[in-house]
Amino acid sequence: MKILALGDIVSPASVEGLKNMLWSYRKNNGIDFVVANGENASRGNGLEADAAQQLLDYGVDVITGGNHIWQKNSLRPFLDSCKNIIRPMNFPGSCAGSGYTILDCNGTRILVMNVSGTVFMESLDCPFNAVERCLEAQKGKYDISILDIHAEATGEKYAIARYFDGKIDAVFGTHTHVPTADGQILPNGTAYITDLGMCGPKNSILGVKSEIIIEKMRTKMPLRFDFADGEIEYNGVIVNLMTDGFGKIIDKSIKRVRF
Repeated sequence: MKILALGDIVSPASVEGLKNMLWSYRKNNGIDFVVANGENASRGNGLEADAAQQLLDYGVDVITGGNHIWQKNSLRPFLDSCKNIIRPMNFPGSCAGSGYTILDCNGTRILVMNVSGTVFMESLDCPFNAVERCLEAQKGKYDISILDIHAEATGEKYAIARYFDGKIDAVFGTHTHVPTADGQILPNGTAYITDLGMCGPKNSILGVKSEIIIEKMRTKMPLRFDFADGEIEYNGVIVNLMTDGFGKIIDKSIKRVRF
């Protein structure tokens, strides 16, 4: 089972760039399943319902979210009706959507979970407890498990991954838009990377026009953030879960990709 995990998709142009590319990339690289963080895919941050549908049509199996996921009103009913889009599970239960989903991929049941960090971010339910409750509630209902930790602090992401090492098959971080170089298999077998990076304009600062960010930092004045133009770069990892003839995972690998 080969799983492609893509970092934060930034800007409508980055969504459109997947249209004629992702399905062929899946075929050429033997990808079975694709997870992508989509909370910044629409203009002004957030994710519009039509952009979410485009991502699914273009080859993404599950869209994960983060702190911007509810910014577009059009997505809220979609979060409740579509199993392929999830949001952080440690937000209040009254929020639209679910923090996990289980999808079938060629007879393999894949549990995908999404949780938000709490260091330098909103004060939410403990991410450790939220994930633990989900795993317990879904025990026996899935074969492979994946967790997207949408968080600011690298230490928090690593701590969550180490706590669930051996209990979750793949754990990856999102949110900072900066890819890290620590892709690894943890001691008890979990595939891990602190941050997948960004899928967005290459000539930018975290997807935004560089001159805007620089001016804001120099003047401290409020400015509207506009997405940069130009070449789009996609960052992520491929996790390969190798199984025996009975579906039991016997080996794993994780490889950073950029295309």
